[in-house]
Amino acid sequence: CPCPCRAPLEPEGPSPAMLSTFLSPVASASLDPPEHFPLRKTASEPNLKVRCKPRKCLDRRKNPLTRKESAPPSLKRRPPEAIGEEGPGSLCHLCVPGVAVSPPCARGPCVTSVSGDAGPAPDAVLCPQALLWDSFQRVQQQLLKRQPLADPPVVPPGHRPLSRAQSSPATASASLPAQDTKALALPVQEPQPHFTTGLVYDSVMLKHQCSCGDNSNHPEHAGRIQSIWSRLQERGLRSRCECLRGRKATLEELQCVHSERHVLLYGTNPLNRLKLDNGKLAGILSQRTFVMLPCGGVGVDSDTIWNELHSSNAARWAAGSVTELAFKVATRELKNGFAVVRPPGHHADPSTAMGFCFFNSVAIAARQLQQKGKLSKILIVDWDVHHGNGTQQIFYRDPEVLYISLHRHDDGNFFPGSGAADEVGAGPGEGFNVNVAWAGGLDPPMGDPEYLAAFRTVVMPIAQEFCPDVVLVSAGFDAAEGHPPPLGGYKVSAKCFGYMTKQLMSLAGGAVVLALEGGHDLTAICDASEACVSALDAPGNVPTAEAGWKTPKSRLFPQNWSVLPWERSRSQGWWMEQGIGNGSGSWARGDGSPRDPGTLSAYSRFIPSPPALFPPHRDLSLSGEEPGEG
Repeated sequence: CPCPCRAPLEPEGPSPAMLSTFLSPVASASLDPPEHFPLRKTASEPNLKVRCKPRKCLDRRKNPLTRKESAPPSLKRRPPEAIGEEGPGSLCHLCVPGVAVSPPCARGPCVTSVSGDAGPAPDAVLCPQALLWDSFQRVQQQLLKRQPLADPPVVPPGHRPLSRAQSSPATASASLPAQDTKALALPVQEPQPHFTTGLVYDSVMLKHQCSCGDNSNHPEHAGRIQSIWSRLQERGLRSRCECLRGRKATLEELQCVHSERHVLLYGTNPLNRLKLDNGKLAGILSQRTFVMLPCGGVGVDSDTIWNELHSSNAARWAAGSVTELAFKVATRELKNGFAVVRPPGHHADPSTAMGFCFFNSVAIAARQLQQKGKLSKILIVDWDVHHGNGTQQIFYRDPEVLYISLHRHDDGNFFPGSGAADEVGAGPGEGFNVNVAWAGGLDPPMGDPEYLAAFRTVVMPIAQEFCPDVVLVSAGFDAAEGHPPPLGGYKVSAKCFGYMTKQLMSLAGGAVVLALEGGHDLTAICDASEACVSALDAPGNVPTAEAGWKTPKSRLFPQNWSVLPWERSRSQGWWMEQGIGNGSGSWARGDGSPRDPGTLSAYSRFIPSPPALFPPHRDLSLSGEEPGEG
């Protein structure tokens, strides 16, 4: 049947006498009926003047149904299933032609209006809409109960009939249709470990800066790690790796390598000293001395600045971040990792801060892996252009940590002056300290050919024989091209650093962790860091040895190239058997077993040997091919 809200309000159907049998008469006010009175104004209708405005305003105040905030919505807002349907859910069977019925009102009796001579009252005109709104609410309530419209709601005995929210659990007595729970169950996917390269960085380490505020006076500044971190983002490497924030090393972790006095001096600030023993601190802090820098700041020496509020936190965060990353790689939670940290650490010995370094981050990570990770063989490779005097001193007597350093030495005339070739360890650690000490200054400077040859003939053979459980790299990039002579002066390319990283990944099942040390030319360190992280992430993309990496004949075997006097008689040590006549030699163990004979011909004791002792043509590149003429 057509809905009365769309039918003209004229007398149809039963007479008023018949309607009085089931509708109680209600006296209606006498109003002059307009010729046409719309149900309600639509958005497109003009705002027409209505007669009897004072009375209409009075009725609006009396009847809440005529207020905008409480009026029911228009027919366009009703759900489609509530219009034009027959049966128990349809509204048409409730309609009487020519009659508008309002739902029960909380404020008074039901109002009924019959179309006739009196005309429709304003209250009666909107009653069909109120009925539809009440029916719509009933439909929504039934849908929430998930019951058919014709069925009464199922209520557990002794409980109020409350509507169940969609997020609340269904009651036990609710009669729901049978469903296949297996078909509705979603597959549960267990989280898979993200076995990839890890990157560590945090802005806490940026706060370690001189009070002068001028970075041009200090090569080691916050822009170093900021630039590297931005470069990794620009190249999309950070999105392919797992980025970690790191953490601050505890005082106990620092003391596994450094003395208690050193830890309290450089590991505390005025804020956290309040939690420590004031009596012990008072005596230690009274012995602390600083120097006034030319820039006006304060430092522990002429190079190493000190910020009383932030330097200790930054140094501890660097050490803790490297340790955290090393543990994640050693436990195979991550494939490998690169720590973008500062200040550096490999110059810090157990009781001295020097060379921009306060805490030896790589050494602390190695010691923690020994003590807590129960690792028995740890390899530390240091390719910073400066010798890692602190790392060497910490593990000089430890046979479980093999330390190999490639650095500019110049007979002890280059900072820090240590790292001669005859420094091979002591006691149980004799033979587990290897120094590839470059000599000869910068005439010409060392570059890719020398570093690749050293890796092929010294670093990798010893490391493979040692068979480490994990590889830690003090990744200083001040040997890269772009650094002035006082800070390096060498010509190692970023591609070479990436290739050396790839070579080390063949050890320890690929468990390699690089920690930033030195390097102060921003472009050079960004290029080198990008190459190393690319190698860690996808070693297959690293180029192999090329013709440009082959050693020129004029620089094949300089007499002052490197010194490796490993003439050891210990069964666990290494030595080199000196060749006679042609300079050839071979690696051998203390038990007499040979190791790669003929591969170390260029490495001999630093003695003035005539060039004729060395073969005139020998390629030391990783490719193993003969160099071209020229």
